[in-house]
Amino acid sequence: MNARRKATTQVSRLARRAVGTTAADRMVPEETPVAFSFAGTTHAVMMASPADFEDFALGFSLTEGIIAAPEEIEAIEVEDHGAGIDIQIRLKDQANTRFEARRRRLAGPVGCGLCGIESIEEAMRSVDTVGASKLTLDADDIVRSVKLLSKVQPLHTETGAVHAAGFYVPGKGIVMAREDVGRHNALDKLAGALARVGIDGASGAVVVTSRVSVEMVQKTAAIGSACIIAVSAPTALAIRTAQEAGMTLVALVRGDDFDIFTHPDRVVRGVAKHVA
Repeated sequence: MNARRKATTQVSRLARRAVGTTAADRMVPEETPVAFSFAGTTHAVMMASPADFEDFALGFSLTEGIIAAPEEIEAIEVEDHGAGIDIQIRLKDQANTRFEARRRRLAGPVGCGLCGIESIEEAMRSVDTVGASKLTLDADDIVRSVKLLSKVQPLHTETGAVHAAGFYVPGKGIVMAREDVGRHNALDKLAGALARVGIDGASGAVVVTSRVSVEMVQKTAAIGSACIIAVSAPTALAIRTAQEAGMTLVALVRGDDFDIFTHPDRVVRGVAKHVA
C-alpha cells in the first residue's frame, strides 16, 4: 500500500506578543516513525517527515554504504501501518549477500544519524577522498547557494521547523532540494533524489541549513560532492574528516560572511588567501 500523509497539521495556540496575548492557529510539521526493512527485517527506524519516502530509502541505502549504486535495489515498497511507515527494500543478490554479512555485525535498529552501528570502527568509517574533484566556487556562489536554498523550502516557510539539504551547481543554482524534521534525513532524501535522476554528485556542492557533524560529512562524501556549505557551525571531528577526505567545508554562512575550515583553494575568487 502506498503511503500518502500530510506533512503539516494546523494547531491552536496562545500567541503572546508585545501588544497582548491572543488565540491563534499555526501550521506545525508532522513527524512519524519510518522503518527501513531489508529482506523483511527492520534495520533502522528514523523519526522523519512523512514525504519523499522512495528518495529517503534510496539515499539512506547509498549514504550508509548498504548499496554502491541504485541498480543494486530490486524494489522499494512503502507501507503505511498507521503508527508508522515501513519501507521494504529488496536488494539484488550480490548486494543482499554483502548486507547479510554486514547485518551479522550490527546491534539492531536505532533512531540516530549513525543507524544500525554497534562498533566504534564502523561509526568512524573512512570516507572516500574527493580531492580529485574539478568543482570550484567563488564567494558569490557560496552566498548565493544559501539564499537560493531558502527560496525552495516550502515546508519550512509554512512551519519554521524543518531542515533542508540542497544541491548547488555553479551557473545553475539549486537543482534539487529536500526537507525533513531531521537534518540527516533531509540529506539522505537529497542523496536519493540526486541518484534517482542521475545527477553527478561531483558536479556541485551540498548546502544544508544545519550544523555540520561527522555523519553529514560522511554522507556528503557518499554523494560524491567535494564541498559542503552550512549555515551553522561544524564539529571538530567533522573538520578533521573533511580535511582528510579532501573536502571543502564552508560554514557559518550569514549574509555575505562565511568561514572556510578546510581546503580553501577550491574557492577561487572573492576570498583573500592571505591575511596580515
